[in-house]
Amino acid sequence: MRLNLLYTALFCGAIAAPALAEDGNPVVVQAAHDAGMTKLVDSFPGDIPDEPFGDLDGGEHRLADYAGKPLLVNFWATWCAPCREEMPSLDALQAEMGGEDFEVLTIAAGPNSPNAIRTFFEEEGIGSLPTLTDPRMQLARSLGIVGLPVTLLIDAEGREVARLPGEADWMSEPALHLIEQLKDASAAD
Repeated sequence: MRLNLLYTALFCGAIAAPALAEDGNPVVVQAAHDAGMTKLVDSFPGDIPDEPFGDLDGGEHRLADYAGKPLLVNFWATWCAPCREEMPSLDALQAEMGGEDFEVLTIAAGPNSPNAIRTFFEEEGIGSLPTLTDPRMQLARSLGIVGLPVTLLIDAEGREVARLPGEADWMSEPALHLIEQLKDASAAD
């Protein structure tokens, strides 16, 4: 079953680029891909599922709560070594570019204890990111997340425009240019 899901996800990623290019997606993923973000792929345009996720204070959230602003949504886990590598650049990205016109959301997927999440953030010096959780992986599963970390770029209309399985340096020049495009496209709408 898991292999079927993986092959389906890989197939969808492989054919997504032409679909978005024909639709005139203003976010040029190919340039970031060519500049070193080799795992980055275009996504099929479509609405994001309305599955709830939580936070360490017991609050409930949905991605629709962030409507009107582009998002970088990262699924991670406390036990994930690549997540540990990537998290500082996500924190720096939120500190530098997060605000009314863009936000980085990091969602701990699966069974991550609140203490483990707090310890992870403390050990990595993470201070700008929210402590969001998806303990039963409802949102992650509905988005086809099959490994960690996975990062989604979502436009202000609530549509996934790109996906990156694995870790990345989100403060690299190609990543920052990609985020600027996402913000500019949202401002133009």
